[in-house]
Formats: sequence, structure tokens, C-alpha cells
Amino acid sequence: MPVLTRYKLFDTSLLKLRPLETRDHDLDLSAILPLRKIQVVSDKIGLAAEKIKQSRQANPRPSVILMMGAHVIRSGVQRYLIDMMNRGLIDCLAMNGAGVIHDYEFAFIGATTESVAKYIKTGEFGLWKETGLINDIVACAAKDGLGLGEALGKFIEEQNLPHRDISLLARAYTLGVPVTVHVGIGYDIVHEHPNCNGAAWGETSYRDFLIFAKILESLEGGTVMNFGSAVMGPEVFLKALAMARNVANQFNKRIGNFTTLVCDLKPLPSNYHLEASRGDPNYYFRPWKTMLVRSVSSGGESYYIQGKHRDTIPQLWSAILPIDDKSGA
Repeated sequence: MPVLTRYKLFDTSLLKLRPLETRDHDLDLSAILPLRKIQVVSDKIGLAAEKIKQSRQANPRPSVILMMGAHVIRSGVQRYLIDMMNRGLIDCLAMNGAGVIHDYEFAFIGATTESVAKYIKTGEFGLWKETGLINDIVACAAKDGLGLGEALGKFIEEQNLPHRDISLLARAYTLGVPVTVHVGIGYDIVHEHPNCNGAAWGETSYRDFLIFAKILESLEGGTVMNFGSAVMGPEVFLKALAMARNVANQFNKRIGNFTTLVCDLKPLPSNYHLEASRGDPNYYFRPWKTMLVRSVSSGGESYYIQGKHRDTIPQLWSAILPIDDKSGA
């Protein structure tokens, strides 16, 4: 299709890409935590874990969804999330485009996270050849009718990338657990590359959104967790929940009795079950008003825990495991 805009476009063919092996990385495999039980210091973690365990015993089983920002992957908790998927404790992982990049780079070279401060000065930030291969995978996924997360997991697993054992995408693909990836064009470094196909990203990410909305149709009695996603998580959840409830209402069903768990660094007051006033800057912290108040106002429960993902996710895993389970001991 010809470009008809009246405005000049940036010529991506002029970009110079460098090999990923020449990049300095802030994270490598030493950041990945070993799988071991730790002390559960938060009562709310224990309560959320009990809700998840109860949902696993229900018939039919309600959905358990974990939404996450990319810093969850950078925090090194992959083995905990993979083990939770292995145990059937997670029905869907939802992440943003940066999460895909970190997972792919870890699987490919065992390292990720470049220095923005260093490479933005030289015009090299994000412009690494091998990371740009993600664009080709996404383009093929659009043609093949796959979701974005599904296609990346399939590639990492079937191409036997060296460190696929710590890839959330690969393990989820093997287990048949959907990983839905919710992107915004221009947010991620792969959108800088000459081989980026915006239409393919839009198509595959929208397909993931529809997969996510479908999973929410089974949320009654289930759990939605949000670790460190201040915008993507609550906003995608809000729209998909509206869609699922719209259809449920037509069949005299309800989606109101479920649990939300939000874990983030931001301090919230103890009365976080009440929405902040519009004059309070906290009103614009979406996880609070969307996930802790509004979405559960029809009979659900919500919990907020302030803490690092490196602490909260291992605690959640430890709280879910049976007392006599020696995994990671």
C-alpha cells in the first residue's frame, strides 16, 4: 500500500545495527534466583495463595492470571513462575513488549538490559541485530494466525535457544499456557528496526488481547495478580473485563466474585480498598483504583503488598506449596 501521508517519514534504511555480542549488559544469568522455599512474611500473600489453591480444586476451575511488568523478568524470578506453570497454578501470563525482549535475550545469550544512559548518547540504544529478529518472528506470526506470545515461545523452544530453560515464553508454549503480550507501537526497542512491521505487531497483539478477554470469561471465583505493571496491566484488564462481563450478562451469568492481588513498590495507605480522591495524585495510580477497588466492587476481594518482585513472588510460591513439599529445600 502506498504511503499517502503529507508528512515526511524517518528513513529506517539508514540505521546502522550492531551485533548483540558487542553490547554491554547489566544483567546475566547470575541474576536468576534458585528455586527454594522462603519465609512468608506477608499475611496477605498467604491469603492470596489460599484463594489460588481453592480455585484449583473447583470444578470447573476458574482462571488464575498473572500480569507483569518487564522488571519481573529482570528481577530473576523465572524459576518460580515456571514452576507455578508446571504445577498448573497459572492459566495465563500477560506481559508488555519489553517483557518479550528480556525473555528472548535471556534465552538467546543469557544476558539482557543494556545501559540506556550509555547507548542513548551514541545513538546505538536498542539497535542490536539479533534482537531485531523478534520482528521477523512477529511478521510470520501474523501470516500464520498466531498470537504474539505464542509465536515467540514457539520460536525459542523449537530453535533450541541455549537458555530456553529459563524462558517463560518457551515453557508456557510447551505447557499450552497462553502468554498474552500487550504492546504499544514505539514503546519497545524492536520498533526502531528497519524490519519492524507495525501491522503485524498490531494484529498479533490484538489477537493476544482477545485470548486474554476469553480467559476472563472464566474469572468468577478466580484470581488476577498484577506484579509491577502500572499502566498495561490495569488498562488491559479493565477493557477485557468489560467485554467478558458484557457477554456474561447476556447469559445471566456474573463475573464479580474474584480476587485481585497487586504487588508493587509504591506505598499505599492501609485503606486502599477505598478509591483515592481526584485531588490526590494517587488517584492516577491505575492498579489502585482499577484492580483494588473498581473491578472487585461487585463482591470480590483485593490485596496490596508493597515489595520487590524478588521477594513477593518467591513468597507467593512458598505460600502455595503444600507444607510437606520439599521442592527447592
